[in-house]
Amino acid sequence: MIGWMIGFVDGEGCFSINFIKQPNRIEKDRIRKGYKTGYQISHEFAITQGESSLESLEKIKDFFKVGNIYVNKRYDNHKENIYVNKRYDNHKEHLYRYVVRKREDLANVIIPFFEKYKLRTYKKENFKTFAVCMNEIGKGAHLTLKGFVRIAKRTENMNHKKDRSQIIKILRNQTSASRRR
Repeated sequence: MIGWMIGFVDGEGCFSINFIKQPNRIEKDRIRKGYKTGYQISHEFAITQGESSLESLEKIKDFFKVGNIYVNKRYDNHKENIYVNKRYDNHKEHLYRYVVRKREDLANVIIPFFEKYKLRTYKKENFKTFAVCMNEIGKGAHLTLKGFVRIAKRTENMNHKKDRSQIIKILRNQTSASRRR
């Protein structure tokens, strides 16, 4: 089972750290303060599969005993199964995602498993970066400007297919703000 798990994650898994802009917001009776850095950091381990491979995701969830499986419906049942995004979507079935986002589950289950049983593809580098960043987040580094910038720089080369323009913009804004202080 462990060899299958490593191979499956090497082929289909993703470790990611994302940045969500969280500025101050004006609400009806107060101003809700955004994050000190202006961004929230989200983190996840995910595997996406078509509906025909849902059983594999269920086995993975049962193995780790953490996380959830979510469905991304690819067509609208009320339109006789005509694909809603037909021009943009080449999937012929619903997509399912096994996702672990809870920090404690990542730190206590997912990261220790992949530290013990090593990935073999380029994803091992993404995992190493993910594990280092999660360690820093666990220590609260993401709550300071210096720690936030360090985490953003580390994630710059993760998941090579990602659009890095947002990270570059974040780093430019945060590092120029720190120089002005």
